[in-house]
Amino acid sequence: MGISESLNPEKLRYHRIIIMTDADVDGEHIRTLLLTFFYRHLPYIPTNGHLYIAKPPLYKIQMGKDAHYAFSDEEKDAIVKKNKSERFVPSIQRYKGLGEMNPEQLWETTMNPANRVLKKVNIEDAAKADEVFSMLMGDEVAPRKRFIQTHAKSANLDI
Repeated sequence: MGISESLNPEKLRYHRIIIMTDADVDGEHIRTLLLTFFYRHLPYIPTNGHLYIAKPPLYKIQMGKDAHYAFSDEEKDAIVKKNKSERFVPSIQRYKGLGEMNPEQLWETTMNPANRVLKKVNIEDAAKADEVFSMLMGDEVAPRKRFIQTHAKSANLDI
C-alpha cells in the first residue's frame, strides 16, 4: 500500500478501516490525531470512503434484566427517565474506556455488525481535524488563543 508519495491504492488490502477509541475526551483527542494521520499520509483512505469511526457507549444502564446503552449524558438521562419504575432502581455503569468492558460487552456494543454504530468519515471530517490539529499544535499563538476563548464555554471536560 505505501504511505504519502509511495501510496499505491491498488495494493489496498482492507477496504474498511475502523478507528475505535474510548468514548471520552481523551478518546476524542486520539481520534483527531488518527484522522489527521490518515488525512496527511494516507489521503486515499478517507477520500475514497474507507475510513470509519466506531462509537462505543459511555454508559450501561441496567434495570432488572434489561440493559440499555447510552452514548451521552443526555441519552443516559432520557433512558433512565423513560424506564423509571418503582420495581427497579437503575444501576448505571460509566465506562472509562474500552478496556473497562469485558469481551462480551465490547462485542455486543462496539464490534458486532448487527449492533455497532459506525460513522463513515468523509474527506471534510479529516480536513477539519487536520486544520484544528495544525492550529492547536502550531507555532502561532493568536489563532490558538482565539479558538480557546471561543470554545471554552462549550468545552466538554469529562471530569
